[in-house]
Amino acid sequence: MIAAATSTHLFWLTSRAAGTTALVLSSLALSMGLAMALGKRRSGLLGRLSAIERRSLHEALALATMVAIAVHGLSLIGDSYLHPSIIDVTVPFASSYKTLPTSLGILAGWGLILLGLSYYLRGRIGIRRWRLIHRMTALAWALGVVHTFTEGSDATQPWFLALVLLPLAVGAALLCARVLGPQDPAGRSTGVQRRAEPSAT
Repeated sequence: MIAAATSTHLFWLTSRAAGTTALVLSSLALSMGLAMALGKRRSGLLGRLSAIERRSLHEALALATMVAIAVHGLSLIGDSYLHPSIIDVTVPFASSYKTLPTSLGILAGWGLILLGLSYYLRGRIGIRRWRLIHRMTALAWALGVVHTFTEGSDATQPWFLALVLLPLAVGAALLCARVLGPQDPAGRSTGVQRRAEPSAT
């Protein structure tokens, strides 16, 4: 009976698992990018990694986030309860199911994917312009958090909260430090190094 129930809800379970994974991975990628931008490298895990290793790990987290987002959205198409179309899971405001939370999730997903992929175009668009655009990653991440807690069926479950609250808290704290920290005359946080490495997310 358990096997039958699992089979019936396989796509829904897959989407839930992928959504949770995407939230945790995006929070870790965001936190690592912000920590590098703020110059927090001398202690802890980042302090043990070379610049190349930091960039590689950050890039891997960003790519894994994109895969999890794709699985989260596309697996819903097979869900036997919602029966969404490809349009419903890829176009904001197309779905009639919890339209606003769903749309925020779609915007967050596309934002994280496109902004993550922009890393590979930074040579074409220019590092300075890319860094300016890349700051929108924090907004996409925030939309994903809102989507999770306004639509996600696991949002109030103790196991879910235990899994996601720590990476969310770290990401939020570093984002506040980045936005609210002392600014130099050029409008940058004083902790940001002028020649910091590009980050993938």
